[in-house]
Amino acid sequence: MARSTNASGLPLQPFYDAPQGVAHDLGEPGVFPFGRAIRADQYRKRLWTMRQYAGFATAAESNERYRYLLARGQTGLSVAFDLPTQLGHDSDASVARGEVGKVGVAIDSIDDMETLLRDIPLDEVTISMTINAPASILLAMLLAVARRRGIPFDRLGGTIQNDVLKEYAARGTYIYPPKSSMRLVTDVMAYCAREVPQWNTISISGYHIREAGSSAVEEIAFTLANAKAYLQAARDAGIDLDSIAPRLSFFWNAHNDFFEEIAKFRAVRYLWAHITRDEFGCRDPRSQTLRFHTQTAGSTLTAQEPENNVVRVTLQALAAVLGGTQSLHTNGQDEALALPTAQSAKLALRTQQIIGYESGVADVIDPLAGSYYVETLTNELIEAARATIAEIDALGGSIAAIESGWMQARIGDSAYLAQQAIERKEAIVVGVNAFVDADSRAATPALQRIDERVEREQVERLRRFRAARDAAAVAARLAAVRSAAAGSENLMPHFLEAVDAGATLGEICNVLREVFGTYHARESLA
Repeated sequence: MARSTNASGLPLQPFYDAPQGVAHDLGEPGVFPFGRAIRADQYRKRLWTMRQYAGFATAAESNERYRYLLARGQTGLSVAFDLPTQLGHDSDASVARGEVGKVGVAIDSIDDMETLLRDIPLDEVTISMTINAPASILLAMLLAVARRRGIPFDRLGGTIQNDVLKEYAARGTYIYPPKSSMRLVTDVMAYCAREVPQWNTISISGYHIREAGSSAVEEIAFTLANAKAYLQAARDAGIDLDSIAPRLSFFWNAHNDFFEEIAKFRAVRYLWAHITRDEFGCRDPRSQTLRFHTQTAGSTLTAQEPENNVVRVTLQALAAVLGGTQSLHTNGQDEALALPTAQSAKLALRTQQIIGYESGVADVIDPLAGSYYVETLTNELIEAARATIAEIDALGGSIAAIESGWMQARIGDSAYLAQQAIERKEAIVVGVNAFVDADSRAATPALQRIDERVEREQVERLRRFRAARDAAAVAARLAAVRSAAAGSENLMPHFLEAVDAGATLGEICNVLREVFGTYHARESLA
C-alpha cells in the first residue's frame, strides 16, 4: 500500500513533474548556500572519512580493535566511552559498578588514554571522541598524550562531540547545569582556536535527537536551534564567531526514508549557511559551510533476523553519501543485540568501501540534483524546519525550550506516533511486524561479550595508578582547577596540567560538581 505521507508527515504526490512549493536556490557545489555540496570537487578527489565507532572493555582491547580497523582501510577513529566515563565517574566509583567497559571504553586517567592511543599516529589519523559533559577533560588527556610524544597541537585533527544541549533534550548523560556546561563548551572553543586550530571543538548532534524518536524535520530544527545557542554563547563570551565557527561540525542520523534523508542533508546545509551569515553575521565562507559526520540509524536495527540489518545499513549509508556527508559510520548487523564483533565491524566498513569504490555514486557531485522529488522535498524540509525553529525562538531559544520540557515532549510525541504506526502495521518492519520467520530468533550470531573481569582489572589499574603518582602535585592541580572554575579563567589549560600530573577524570569532575553543582531535569510537559 503506497504511503500518502512520508516519515515526517509531509504529503506525498503520486509523481512529481516540477519542484513544488517555495523554490530555494541551493547554489552551485562549493558556493553559498552550499546546499548541493560544501566543496566544488566533493568526493572526486577524496572520499568521505570512513570512521567506525568503536570502544569497549579496556583501553588495551579498544586499541587492538582500532589498529585492526585501520589495517583494513578505515581512515579515522571514533571513540565510544563507557557510561561512567560519559558521566564523569572513575571506574571505582560506587555508581560505576556493573557498567565499566560495557557500552564503550573506560578511561580514568592519562595512562588509559596513552594505552588507548598506543601506536596510533595522532598527527596522521583524525580522532573523534563521542563524549559530552566531560569532553574538555578527555580532550585535555589527548593533548597531554600528544605533548608527551612531542607532537605540536597544530598538527592534531579530530573532533569532540561536546554537545551537552542534546544530552538534556534526548540522551541524559549530562552533569552540570546548562550555564556551566555552556561555559565548558566555549572554553574549549576559545582554547582550540588559539592552540589546536585543526580540531573540531563541537559536533552538534541531531543523531541522538532522531534516535530518541524525533522526525527528520525535528532533527533538523532542534539541532540547528542548539547550534544557534552555542553561537550565541560564544558571542556572549566575547569570542569572534569567525574564529570558531569554521571548526563547528555536525552529526546527523541516516534513517530509513531514503529520499527524505538525502533531501535532509541538502536542506541543513542551506539553512546553516543562512543562519550563520544572516543571523550571526559570519563572513568567512568556512563559517557558513556545514561539515558533518553521519551514522546509520541504530534505532532501526532489529534483533530479529539481524542479517537484514546489513541491507538497512547499506541503504542508509548510500543516502548519506548521496546527501554529501564528510564522514560516515556504518553500524554492525549485530548492534541491536550487543556491541559489534570484529567481523561485523569489518563488514560494516566493507559496506562503505564498496559504496565508495565500486558503485560509482562518488563520481558525480550531488547526483540527484534536478530530481523533481528530491528538489521538492528539500524545499519542503527547509520550510518545515524554519517554522519549527521559529517556534523555538519564540520560546526564548533552545535552552528555554529544553528547560521547560517542550523539546523533550515533542520528541516523545513523535516517538509515540512512530511506535503506534509500527504496532498498527502502517509502518512495516520486515521480520518484526510483517514477513516474520518463526525461526528467526534461533539464528542469533556470535556476540561480543564484556567479561566481568574487565571491571576488576580496570579498578586495579586505577588503584596502582593513584598509588604511583605524586599526590601533592595532584592536589595542587585540583586546587587550581577549583579556583579557575570559581572564577572566569579558561579551564582548558588547568585541565591539561591536572591530567598530566595524574588527576583522574572523576576527581576533576567532582571538583567541578562542587563548584558548579549538578543538574536535575524537571518533568517534561504533558
